[in-house]
Amino acid sequence: MIIGIKDAIKLISITIIACCAVFVCAIFLNYGIDIAAQKGEITTAAGAAMYSAIVSTGKVTAAVSGGCLAMTSAVMLLFYVKNYIDTHGKELGILKALGYSNINIAKHFWIFGSSVFAGCFLGYFSAFFYLPTFYELQNADRLFPEIKPHFHPILAFLLIFLPAMIFAVLAVIYAYLRLKSPVLDLLKERREYKTKLTKRESPDMPFLQDLAKITVRSRKSLVFFIAFSAFCFSAMVQMSASMIDLASKEMAVMMLAIGLILAFATLLLSLSSVVKGSAKTIAMMRVFGYKHSDCSKAVLGCYRPFSYIGFVIGTVYQYALLKIMVTVVFADVENVPEYNFDFTACAITLGLFILAYEIAMYGYSKRIKKLPIKSVMLE
Repeated sequence: MIIGIKDAIKLISITIIACCAVFVCAIFLNYGIDIAAQKGEITTAAGAAMYSAIVSTGKVTAAVSGGCLAMTSAVMLLFYVKNYIDTHGKELGILKALGYSNINIAKHFWIFGSSVFAGCFLGYFSAFFYLPTFYELQNADRLFPEIKPHFHPILAFLLIFLPAMIFAVLAVIYAYLRLKSPVLDLLKERREYKTKLTKRESPDMPFLQDLAKITVRSRKSLVFFIAFSAFCFSAMVQMSASMIDLASKEMAVMMLAIGLILAFATLLLSLSSVVKGSAKTIAMMRVFGYKHSDCSKAVLGCYRPFSYIGFVIGTVYQYALLKIMVTVVFADVENVPEYNFDFTACAITLGLFILAYEIAMYGYSKRIKKLPIKSVMLE
């Protein structure tokens, strides 16, 4: 099995998500381990309250952020394994025809786990270099004794090697299950699309409306990715605005950078998959005289509602998380400012999101217009 440059580029999104997940988990967990070793030296009541709050924050952040990003990485990994099998069905079908078993072919898909390893490695060591600054920010009020970052081999194993091994095994198992398709289906690159009409739908539904629904149903994983990109943008941008008052400017910048990287990486790669997967459909529509705006609306426009749903969920998520942190976790800590929903930040974030999303949609709409009909139909 050969993974080309284009296939490797697609895996960068998994690397980015894994990097962000491990970066966040590493700084909080490493600090939690180091400060726990100095617990006996914390003698003041304010220091003890802050210690409990910081330890709880680290656990919640690692569990929520790390868990959410790990789930997204898993879904994206399975999506790319499926996409690779769909687009390289002929080669894989030939291997099966030559007598290679499913497991012999599937075991080579461990290579997809290398993208997770690369992301975890970069995330962990980026966090390790950032730790001195993070430790200084956490102890700005000098409630704790001076703590220096220490390297913890067990934590490095849990955040770098263990996820890579789990994702490699996951890729192999999923590939094995996908390769159980008949050889002829692989050779002819037949893809399964379930497009059954429900009782509420009319058989006389307009073609463009029906096409939009079929497009969404046949690529449900892309619905998740596009909604997730909006979720990251909404949650992290609004949360970073609140961090200026609740924590520090440095923490706000870090959260903003992570949110924007996750949002744009996921959105752009998702839209690329939508355009590529719908190339033949778009070509046929243009042959039959449909306007460019009709093609763009049916293929790309159907995902717009899900992006706004993701934005709303992200807004609720960040408010609930920060409210819990301030009112529960930091309840016993003095001088913690009160947190209320920031309508101004929400409005600004929504405006920026609409601008960024529509620019991306416009750019990929232009790509649809430039699709060469002849080359697509000859594939």
